[in-house]
Amino acid sequence: MPFPGGLWWLLCCRRGFTLLRRDYGEAEREADGEAEEEEEASFELRTQGDQGSLEVSLSQPTRSSSGSERSLLVAEEMRSLIMEKGPGPVEDDPDALVKGWLQREMRGCMKTPWIRPRKYWFVLTPDSLDYYSSNEKGARRLGSLVLTSLCSVLWPDKQLYKETGYWSVTVFGRKHCYRLYTEHLNEAVHWVCAVQKVIDSKAPVQTPTQLLMRDVEEHSSSPEVLEQIYRCNPILRYTSGPLYAPLLPFPYGSLDQSAPGPRSYTTLRDEAVKLFNSLQQLESERDPVPLMQGVLQTCLDLPPLVDEIYCQLVKQTTEPPAPGGQGDLHYWQLLTCMSCTFLPSPPVLRFLHFHLDKTESRFPASEMAKYACFIREALGKTKGRECVPSLEEILMLMQRQEMICTVHCPGAPACSVAISSHTTAEEVAQELVSRLGLSQSPNLFALYEQSRRREQPVGSATLLADVLTRFENLAGEQREQDPPCRLCFKHYGFLDTDNVPRDSLEFALLFEQAHEMVLRGYVPTSEETLQTLAALRLQSLNSDFSTHAPFPRLEELFPPHVLHARLPPPPHRPPAKCRGARLRAGLLAGGLWGQALAKQRAERDQRLRGRLREEGASTMAAIVEKWKLLQGMGRPEAMAAYVALVREWPGFGSTLFDVDLHVSPVGAGPQRLWLGIGAKAVSLYKPGEPEPLDSFCYGRISSFGASDSSTFRLSVEDRDLLFETSQVDEIARLLNTYLASAGAQRLPQPQESPTSPPTSESTVLPQGLCHGAGPWQHRPPVGSSHS
Repeated sequence: MPFPGGLWWLLCCRRGFTLLRRDYGEAEREADGEAEEEEEASFELRTQGDQGSLEVSLSQPTRSSSGSERSLLVAEEMRSLIMEKGPGPVEDDPDALVKGWLQREMRGCMKTPWIRPRKYWFVLTPDSLDYYSSNEKGARRLGSLVLTSLCSVLWPDKQLYKETGYWSVTVFGRKHCYRLYTEHLNEAVHWVCAVQKVIDSKAPVQTPTQLLMRDVEEHSSSPEVLEQIYRCNPILRYTSGPLYAPLLPFPYGSLDQSAPGPRSYTTLRDEAVKLFNSLQQLESERDPVPLMQGVLQTCLDLPPLVDEIYCQLVKQTTEPPAPGGQGDLHYWQLLTCMSCTFLPSPPVLRFLHFHLDKTESRFPASEMAKYACFIREALGKTKGRECVPSLEEILMLMQRQEMICTVHCPGAPACSVAISSHTTAEEVAQELVSRLGLSQSPNLFALYEQSRRREQPVGSATLLADVLTRFENLAGEQREQDPPCRLCFKHYGFLDTDNVPRDSLEFALLFEQAHEMVLRGYVPTSEETLQTLAALRLQSLNSDFSTHAPFPRLEELFPPHVLHARLPPPPHRPPAKCRGARLRAGLLAGGLWGQALAKQRAERDQRLRGRLREEGASTMAAIVEKWKLLQGMGRPEAMAAYVALVREWPGFGSTLFDVDLHVSPVGAGPQRLWLGIGAKAVSLYKPGEPEPLDSFCYGRISSFGASDSSTFRLSVEDRDLLFETSQVDEIARLLNTYLASAGAQRLPQPQESPTSPPTSESTVLPQGLCHGAGPWQHRPPVGSSHS
């Protein structure tokens, strides 16, 4: 039903009055509001040139600005930074650095297409960014943004230009944000560079907390002066009230929300205030562990907040109302977790050490003193974490105890190892080598992360606490039927597989690793040999054949891909060539024809599953017949026969990686290959083929390294081989491991051009390796331990 004419006229008039009010009345009221808000202060600001004295008394920051010292400080700062401009011509301002017409967003009008931004005359001075109603003499200054070292400016956004046709210049101040627009990119870049140059020229801003920290450090040997400092400055002591501003200075402006991570954050200043509110909740929290982990995760996502949280925790543990009470101990427990996760900056670290010494001397033999001693020791070992502590680790840290880590050993019982937040994979690997009696073995061992999807070695310098946190995070994403992630101790590099004693634990590890290679299809051999290997596996597990013996699943004895290869391939449907054919196919798929197709696919899948069960039953029957022939063979003999059959493949002992080789002819696609890294050579295999396509001894390799995150480069004499793989770092580390173990010198690396990106493996040795003259003069790499 159309609107009556009178109603249309009323709506249009109302819209017109709104536009006029926004265009002409809004700017004046906003300018008045800015003048009032600039008198408020979010926290005390001082430049580096101001000197703090013992007589100054700083109270806890509050929202009220009238009559407070904080307002006086900011008012003085404003008067010192902004000079009152007279009614002279705006264009004749001698302090103007840049001036010109820019359009300013008025309360989000760029998102409203029917409201155009207002155009103002902007003047950039060494102290502020001002805008006027015009560039004529006597024009009124409508607003001013004070520029300090904490201000920030954003570069023009190309995406916004595509959407609106304007290049943006965003300047963040203490209380305001100017979003300016221009149609010319050169003009926007010129303004951004000029504003950034003014910001860089400003002296660093210091908060009263920073100045008082410096006073405490300077008078640490004078108890009377320190007592006066803490008595006259409540900002250093515990408070039960909220915190309205951070203790440390943070740059103004919003955070980059494109950073990885599921959590979204506002500004650093707002997040610092929110974290203090979270800290205060710890006092009454019955289960503080999840809240502690959330605070730690925020600090990991926003590293600038680490010093702020340290300062807040020191503040809340200084002269609390109930020293040693539950709330006070929760603060100390979070401070313990922080000390095992993050290392503060040197000024905050010195202030923290002073606080720990003061607590131990004031409350000897108390729980607080024990936490202080633990924190001091932890700070000497902490170097940074990839993940925040797990819930189990936080519980152990609250009790100042070590964690128990379970490491699985194929063919041997699992080992329990006591670890701390600073224990590395290399230290655990060395302990297991010694505990399992593998010290005389020439081979290399390592810790591996095993999950349903993949298995990868753990870096030698990786903290096991981080690995356990990843396992905890993955446990929440896995399905119930998926096996849990775990740590495994295995061979990392084979230097000698022929002289391993059959009755040793290492031979059991070798047998289990050979069986894993068979199941993954990394031992190319006939199906008859695979059935014999499965029978030997059954003999090693259950001894002689018996109808009452437990039968493992077929996929635990025989490579599953062999059974799937027997099934017929799915019917190939050529894609529709024209748009009309694709449209008709889509319409048919959504109607009765689509239901018929789904029924056909379900029937075909059911037939394939039935065929797969038949193939599996026949294969299991053949395996059982071969198992019966092994009557009387003992477990050691069965294991030895299994390893002997696998060793017949020339590539046994090499670590295989799935790679795609980029061939030289233009237009040719990559070729899927196996890259075998052995102790003596690097070989290329076609998957399923027993003989290598090519093999390169280390003397022929001139260089190797990572071209990028997914491309590995291998230079062999006069040609370069490029492999596309997701295991670039693991390949390079293993190559360096074999070179160092053999006592070879580091391979010469090619000179890179100044424009080429630096490669991670072509310039430095991997962690855990160092140059040495012999196989016994290097540290084992990637969490491995050389026996």
